[in-house]
Amino acid sequence: MVLPTTLTMGVLLDEAAGRWGDRPFVREEDGGVLSFAGFRQAARAVSRALLARGAHKGDRIAIWAPNSGAWAIAAAGATQIGLELIPLNTRFKGGEAEDILRRGEVRWLFTVRGFLGLDYAAMLEGRDLPRLEEVVFLDDLGAWLGAKDGAGDADVSAAIVAVGGDDTVDILFTSGTTGRPKGVMSSHQQNLRTFQAWSDAVGLREGDHYLIVNPFFHTFGYKAGWVAALLQGATIFPVAQFNAAHVLATVAAERITVLPGPPTIFQSLLDEPARGAVDTASLRLAVTGAASVPPVLIRRMHDELGIDEVLTAYGLTEGSGCVSATQAGDPVELVASTCGRPIPGVEVRLVDGEGRDVPTGEPGELLVRGFNVMKGYLDDPRATAETIDGEGWLRTGDIATQDARGYLRITDRAKDLFICGGFNCYPAEIEARLLEHPDVARVAVVGRPDERMGEVGHAVVVPRPGAARDGKALLAWCREQMANYKVPRSVEWVDELPVNAAGKVQRFLLK
Repeated sequence: MVLPTTLTMGVLLDEAAGRWGDRPFVREEDGGVLSFAGFRQAARAVSRALLARGAHKGDRIAIWAPNSGAWAIAAAGATQIGLELIPLNTRFKGGEAEDILRRGEVRWLFTVRGFLGLDYAAMLEGRDLPRLEEVVFLDDLGAWLGAKDGAGDADVSAAIVAVGGDDTVDILFTSGTTGRPKGVMSSHQQNLRTFQAWSDAVGLREGDHYLIVNPFFHTFGYKAGWVAALLQGATIFPVAQFNAAHVLATVAAERITVLPGPPTIFQSLLDEPARGAVDTASLRLAVTGAASVPPVLIRRMHDELGIDEVLTAYGLTEGSGCVSATQAGDPVELVASTCGRPIPGVEVRLVDGEGRDVPTGEPGELLVRGFNVMKGYLDDPRATAETIDGEGWLRTGDIATQDARGYLRITDRAKDLFICGGFNCYPAEIEARLLEHPDVARVAVVGRPDERMGEVGHAVVVPRPGAARDGKALLAWCREQMANYKVPRSVEWVDELPVNAAGKVQRFLLK
């Protein structure tokens, strides 16, 4: 698809509906189907409902729910009239959600009545959220849409026209080394330009059947997911919760052609006992990343799942989610060992500790400049200035090499993060939570290899005097306090942490 004439969500919805009309855009797990035109109509109904409740450009909504057509409808309906979207991780607990909702000054929260045994609304009861006006349940969205009048189609159209490409469309919170999540602000045009480039690079096509396992609260499921499908004219099949047998059955029944996800997902599909009886021949494209991808896994994806093209990509939230990607026809070893070349319009540099460019093939910190670099961190100009220099170069914190063809290889991860099942885990954030436990005096968390999850957390704890040193109890407490992918899988009690002369923990020794 040619990019919309005005790079905003509202114009994208109008142009996609005009081009593909009655063709299916969303196919739900319960069998429901919504066309491109129907999706636009449903999004405008959300826009009317928000305007009738006094919504203004720059107000914020949050969505705390699993993948569904309603999730995308609420997001599109809000953002096309200039509201800013804050997605919340479905694994968050009450305290984690409260922090982001309060700092984001969210007026409306869209959620569900229950998921993964969690009652999101109940977890927020009694929390300090002075700006939150209403909790809207996506599983009862129709009743909310019809509960208030006062805005019509003309009002929606006027609000859409008032939105510009450089206006903020979303704020995705990503953890930092300080342990406090930071809100990354992106604009309408950044999202659409970035994921048009991503779609072109990986080969997402009109008419593709796109199974979206990656969560919508993450760039991979939201921007590289249903937004990219709107750009390209693909049909999406949202999956609320990954189950290997269910995904394989859906691939066969719906003739799925595109299935992105972290390596963990494909390993689970390959290990599923029922796989041999399922026809996966329709699969032609998989895009993976978030962890190193062994060549043997790519070959198995080709040979045993029948996927024609397996590609990898690299991105970070501060870079609108995509910096580079491999391309169709790249050999297995190149796909496994690199994250491709920068997308068109994006520049990269590799520099040493003094900020000087390093020779080709030598490791250096990866800097990125281009249309995809974030607008900045929410309410944090100091952190923004520390991350983006005066010439527009974004410091990723990742160490990489680049070969003569321009292909990048990430050799060390940003600021000690590890990746568990496709989710970024920042030790500082997990450590800050662990220090709230009465038995913990000092703690360091590191990632350790795990065959299934890629990496899992390991907590090295210095106990307070008289503490019981009960690792099982500490892990049980962690499961109540933080999203499950952040919870360490093991605990080691020590008398002291290894530190250098400056008093910093020497994580390489712990690893």
